[in-house]
Amino acid sequence: MRVDPNYVIGLAASLNSSTLAEQKLTSELSSGLAVTSLSDNPVAAGQASMLTSAISQDDTFVQTASSAESLMQVTDSALGSVVTQLTSALSLAVEGNGGTESASDLTMISQQLSGIRDQVVALANTNYQGTYIFAGSDGNAQPFTTDTSTSPATTTYHGDPNVNHVNTISTVNGQQIKMGLTGSAVFTAPGADVMTALNNLVADFASGTVSATASTDIGVLQTALSNVSQQRLSLDSSLDRLETAGTYAQTDATNRTAEASSLVASNPATVATQLSAAETQNQALMSVIATVGKQSLFDMID
Repeated sequence: MRVDPNYVIGLAASLNSSTLAEQKLTSELSSGLAVTSLSDNPVAAGQASMLTSAISQDDTFVQTASSAESLMQVTDSALGSVVTQLTSALSLAVEGNGGTESASDLTMISQQLSGIRDQVVALANTNYQGTYIFAGSDGNAQPFTTDTSTSPATTTYHGDPNVNHVNTISTVNGQQIKMGLTGSAVFTAPGADVMTALNNLVADFASGTVSATASTDIGVLQTALSNVSQQRLSLDSSLDRLETAGTYAQTDATNRTAEASSLVASNPATVATQLSAAETQNQALMSVIATVGKQSLFDMID
């Protein structure tokens, strides 16, 4: 009988297919990946791509949130120091208004209050990484200056007066969180003006006598202290929400990474079994081809 040429061609094609399968399984076993291109598994590859995009968004938010948290922590620390200074000022003012202090004592209290005012102004002008944290949207301009040429002195706010003009950060869920506070909300709020109260109290005791407005100014300072504390609580609440959102994003990224890995990962035991079978098939095909190659035309005739 005549040798069918298609038989040899078919053997070669089978060997080529078997060799490619063996190479793919070997690569899959070494890399641990069953899907390395869209053609391997379009559905799994598409899902993995979507997960990778979500992971990138999570990672970007975590980095941005970390910077925002640092800024908010600096702001919180400054406000904590302001509360301490105002508490001391309130104690001094109440002492001076008690009616038992001498003229020299009252003058000393005025000087101490002046020092506290200067400390508060310095805290209100806190600069973090080139930005004045209480200037609102205009972070490049020093927000507060004090003119001591008048009595009482005047402290002016030069930042953005709109209490809502503060930077915000958007979480991965679309939640907007304020990253700071304006100086106008903290230090010059109507009826709770920290700077005016301190300047007035400095003047109330400067002459060595107690001004008739001292009690009123003490009341304003008490209200101002309460307002600063409330503003700090608001900031702390935002900071807590941001930290929670950051933790969520980190956990979400970890979970999505595991999910993406499972979509494209191979099963080592299954792949090893398939590879062994492919190798056996490959060896068998090579053996058959070698045998065919050694046979003569007469060997193929009955």
